[in-house]
Amino acid sequence: MGGWDRISDWRYTVMAARGWRRWGLAFAAGALSNLSMAPFFFAPILFLTLPVLVWLLDDAVRHDHGVRGAARSAAVAGWWFGFGYFLLGLFWIGEAFLVEADKFGWLLPFAVTLMPAGLALFWATAAAVAALVWRPGIARLVTLAIALALAEWLRGHILTGFPWNVLGYALTWPVLLMQSAGLIGIYGLTLVAVPVFAAPLVLLADASASARRQAGLRVLGLSGVPLVLLAAYGAVRLATAPSGHVDGVRLRIVQPSVPQREKWRPDRQAAIFQDHLALSAVDASGRQDDLSGITHVIWPEAAMPFLPLEHPEALAAIGEMLPDGALLLTGALRREGAGGDPAAVPIRAYNSLMVFDSAGTLAGTYDKTHLVPFGEYLPWQSTLEAIGLEQLTRWRGGFSVGVSPRPLLDVPGLPPAGGLICYEAIFPGVGAASAGPPAVLVNVTNDGWFGNTTGPRQHFHQARVRAVEEGLPLLRVANNGISAVVDASGRVVDMLDLNVRGSLDSQLPVARAAPLYAMLGDSTFFLLAVFGAGAVYFFSFRRHPRYS
Repeated sequence: MGGWDRISDWRYTVMAARGWRRWGLAFAAGALSNLSMAPFFFAPILFLTLPVLVWLLDDAVRHDHGVRGAARSAAVAGWWFGFGYFLLGLFWIGEAFLVEADKFGWLLPFAVTLMPAGLALFWATAAAVAALVWRPGIARLVTLAIALALAEWLRGHILTGFPWNVLGYALTWPVLLMQSAGLIGIYGLTLVAVPVFAAPLVLLADASASARRQAGLRVLGLSGVPLVLLAAYGAVRLATAPSGHVDGVRLRIVQPSVPQREKWRPDRQAAIFQDHLALSAVDASGRQDDLSGITHVIWPEAAMPFLPLEHPEALAAIGEMLPDGALLLTGALRREGAGGDPAAVPIRAYNSLMVFDSAGTLAGTYDKTHLVPFGEYLPWQSTLEAIGLEQLTRWRGGFSVGVSPRPLLDVPGLPPAGGLICYEAIFPGVGAASAGPPAVLVNVTNDGWFGNTTGPRQHFHQARVRAVEEGLPLLRVANNGISAVVDASGRVVDMLDLNVRGSLDSQLPVARAAPLYAMLGDSTFFLLAVFGAGAVYFFSFRRHPRYS
């Protein structure tokens, strides 16, 4: 009885808050919600924080005059919740502006506040839309789930998209729950997460003394049953996962852990390149074996701090490093000059994933298709450069976008490979964005920009979820970590942790049958959203008036 009263008291406290206390409460709840993301994976925090958002919207609908007033008040609550969520979730972006603090340090406070403020607009919109059709009981939880999930989908697509820490990632840990990403994708998991985490406190607080048993059953049905079903699906999927490795493939992953401040210094270019060559020639124990038995070496994004295709001596050194028949996959920069002359003023520059054979010859190229705004290009590039601004890479003119749909890499000895450079790994639907079905994902990245923060760990976790969504093994190679071989069920086979310098040898896990999400993409999410909207309409919208 006492516990029930405390829940009701908490709801009253939230709904009675006004002014700065109200927005501070929303901000704090959003910020604490980050504990559900990597590397903390404390999803139970959402059982406490999401009800705060629901109760704030309850109050907006009940006490603000008119539909517009309710939507406006709900939007403000949603914005403050989202601002807290994104500010604490993305603080690590500021680390990139400290790499060259003399050039970019002044931008740090703007970057760490303006981006979260902008992303919070998606949550504000979701809250406002939900308030327009708010109804009592379970209906409002489903309504908020649909609105937030659609807002997260839009966040992943508008203005090239930035689907970092989508709320559905709260249901991707442990690996048992992660399997459901292969069924309904990360946006579908967002649709499930909202009622699962919001229902217990919200429905128990709604219940009168005589209806508490019924409320408990509703909580079980809306929160407990979905979690049990997700876990059961995950258990079956893991139990039926194929074992074994692709015959004839022996991988060596190199993680040089070059400090970002040194990466592009002209006086360090030769040493960094030689370091990559030296690390490639030793196994995980540090024993030099000159790549004996290795078929494929993989280096991280922009591993060579120069344009390798314009340096024949570097290509010759690569050829000397590789045994006959072995290949190097490496992140590298390239440019296309006017009239096809690389020595001319560049008209296009690309962040690429290249394949070199044992003769030092280029055997394949994938050019990045999803560029980082303000990192690899500037919106309105020529205008902003004219007033003295430049992106973090400091490449004049910015990088150009590669061909879409994303071409596969045809690497001898490997199945068709889908290249993912840096944050391309955070975008769901890898297969749908490719020119054909990949059979392995190769993610090269440089998380050295972001130091020893939550950022690289979140990036790694999101890349693992792509492997589950597609049912494909993932080869992830980072400059300073986290590098890993991940199987088609998202399980880590081998790993080099953050800031560890060295190499690891591994085999390539086999792919599994394409899961539902790999075949249907986000249509699974939209079908769920339509079903939920239909249920709200038929069971609540026509029967219950708005709060008054």
